[in-house]
Amino acid sequence: MQATLYQFELCPFCHKVKAGLDLKGIKADRVEVNPMNKKELPELPEEAPKKVPVIELDGRLVYDSTDILKLLDEVKPEVSPFLPTDETQRAKALEIEDWVDDVLTFALPTVIYGTWGEAAKAAQVTARTSNFGFVQNMAVRAGGSMIMHQVAKRILKKNGKTDGRAWMTENLDQIEAWLQDDFLVGPELSLADVAVQGALTCVTEFPVFESIMARPKIATWYKRVADLRAASAVN
Repeated sequence: MQATLYQFELCPFCHKVKAGLDLKGIKADRVEVNPMNKKELPELPEEAPKKVPVIELDGRLVYDSTDILKLLDEVKPEVSPFLPTDETQRAKALEIEDWVDDVLTFALPTVIYGTWGEAAKAAQVTARTSNFGFVQNMAVRAGGSMIMHQVAKRILKKNGKTDGRAWMTENLDQIEAWLQDDFLVGPELSLADVAVQGALTCVTEFPVFESIMARPKIATWYKRVADLRAASAVN
């Protein structure tokens, strides 16, 4: 398969997709998209938001993380199927995936960009992992932290929150509540695990990741999914 993923390194939606690609054993070339101007994105339909992730897979262009995961399941249904055959578990997996999109992916930036120090680090990570030229890199390093910090403040205000870490604690409590088995909706990996574990990987370079791994139940599950990804990923 010929695949290209247009991404932003600190985007939790993009990390959802990368988890799916790993588990399906699909290699994708990655194009880092400048968060300030997004000029690296391919030409999209008028109705498409100018956002990452976007994937080109064997000539098909898909631009929503959930739709991308559904596409990956469609093209390789025999490998790590994302949707359980049990109707109750399937409904739960879809519910959790929606929660990731509606809640977790918005809480995560508030603990990546929440303080000026974190925002500065985020800008450095973005510049380091990019394929931008020298001028673009300098612009991201100089202006990125300010933009990122403002983004975190806006997200908190929009969601009626004042403390990103407290919000993340609520989210981690919810994940633990779902973990009654090896995986989030039963004994087998599902779309829920792909979405949650994928999204969480965007904070591995930040202090909040230590608090995530300090929870034994979550840490064991996270490593279980990470091991499955590593076993099937194509480098």
